[in-house]
Amino acid sequence: MSETPARPMKFPYTLTAKIAQFPLKYYFQNQWIWRYWLAGGVVLSIPIFYKIHKLSNSPENVAQWAEKRRKEAEAHH
Repeated sequence: MSETPARPMKFPYTLTAKIAQFPLKYYFQNQWIWRYWLAGGVVLSIPIFYKIHKLSNSPENVAQWAEKRRKEAEAHH
């Protein structure tokens, strides 16, 4: 593997050069969204989505949904 260039390009023309020179480490360290995304977006929302899933797939709700679809099918025929 070749070594990194001693002098980076003034303007990276290719996509790979743009990706290589992008300061990704700076964004991860200095923006709050990356630090709190895992806690807020995933950890806190999983229990909410689980509760919604359990409520929507409960036997009572499934039976109620099937009854509504049966009535709807009878109305069309």
